[in-house]
Amino acid sequence: MPHKPHIIVVGSTNLDLVVQTPHLPAPGETVLGVRFFQADGGKGANQAVAAARLGSQVTFVARVGTDTFGAHTCRHLEAEGVDTQFLVHDADAAHGVALILVDPQGENCIAVASGANAHLCPADVDRAEAAFAEADLLVVQLETPLPAVERAVELAVKHRRPVLLNPAPASPLPHSLLAQVNYLTPNETELEQLLGGGAEGLGGVATSAARLLALGVGTVLVTMGRQGVFVVTPEGGYHVPGKRVEAVDTTAAGDAFSGALAVALAEGRVLRDAVQWASAAAALSVTRMGAQCSLPYRREVEELLAA
Repeated sequence: MPHKPHIIVVGSTNLDLVVQTPHLPAPGETVLGVRFFQADGGKGANQAVAAARLGSQVTFVARVGTDTFGAHTCRHLEAEGVDTQFLVHDADAAHGVALILVDPQGENCIAVASGANAHLCPADVDRAEAAFAEADLLVVQLETPLPAVERAVELAVKHRRPVLLNPAPASPLPHSLLAQVNYLTPNETELEQLLGGGAEGLGGVATSAARLLALGVGTVLVTMGRQGVFVVTPEGGYHVPGKRVEAVDTTAAGDAFSGALAVALAEGRVLRDAVQWASAAAALSVTRMGAQCSLPYRREVEELLAA
């Protein structure tokens, strides 16, 4: 195994309340669910756990509630080997919660009550500056307030650490922030929303990604579900096909990809190999229900690639 990298993740943590349904409801429709379960989630925590399970040292910066859900999350992250010393315990807000519906094809719809996540601030990030100085790479998403994300990126740049931004949920981003991102991992919908619209197909994806490169992004990696990943760099673009698997729940696929990509890059893998490795991790995640409980371990990823 390559050297053990150190990744710092700044982001959200939620408890997911999941209902499997025969189909996703239309507006005003009530659907009787087949099964209910709780799962640990939140895009930041998902990516932190994904990286930890794949062999990285992980430091996580986030806000948690002081309620039962928050206490459970802290115990769970520690059990996964994630460094939780920079979690802020927020007595003024409930722990974040996500309500998730999943149909038999693995498609989902999600509503999030951000709770303590909405209070993450630049001062919380500053408390962890020593970890930025030691880490190999920063991972951030957009489920926490933008000022905290911007401060995290500023600290990464200050300490000359590469930045991986998963722009989800999609929202307009200042060009000054995008110009500091080394690796951007949107899906097709997020790519369009970042740019205010885009064309369909690989050609349209390539054109949209090239527009982001023109704004200063280092590399754009567009995740396209079963179709794989389209990678656009200053040297050109290429398509990495996805692994064919039987999907049952796509909830954390993008998080599995981003967390695994961070590990592969921090280990020094070349980009194409890193994308193939991350794609295998994402493929494994959609074969299982739930968010963090679906994230694969290193041995599983290596076995899938070997097969």
